Amino acid sequence: MLLGQILLQSAVKTISSCTSKKRLFHDLGELAETSYGLNPTAVIEALIEREGLGPTGVGQGVALPHARLADVTEVKGIFLRLEKPVNFDAVDRQPVGLIFALIAPEIAGVDHLKALALVSRTLRDPSICAKLRANHDAGTLHTILTEVQSSQAA
Repeated sequence: MLLGQILLQSAVKTISSCTSKKRLFHDLGELAETSYGLNPTAVIEALIEREGLGPTGVGQGVALPHARLADVTEVKGIFLRLEKPVNFDAVDRQPVGLIFALIAPEIAGVDHLKALALVSRTLRDPSICAKLRANHDAGTLHTILTEVQSSQAA
């Protein structure tokens, strides 16, 4: 699995003003609707429900919210870069500015876990995160996320 297979360029965005985790979930729901045609309310509710099980802020300013939805047929990715990081109840208590959300089928099983592991590995790399934080353009952000993995696979 490659990030380019689960992340459309249209599902990548920089947000200049986000005031809370709840607002962030609404932004993710809106982007899921415009990029993948998903029901934004269902996406928001699923992300909030999953977050209730435990925070998905993994540290170093990164969050990996994820959820499963019945009407999704394959894993979908959404990436947000926040100009002003927000409190996300991350494990290291640092605000979050890089968010890679995954929406998976309810019965995704191993594909969901593979995608989560792939995103986690990618965003654990400090040089990738530095490049993501230094760029605002959605196309550039998409290229950073998808090219890194492609070159590692070669």
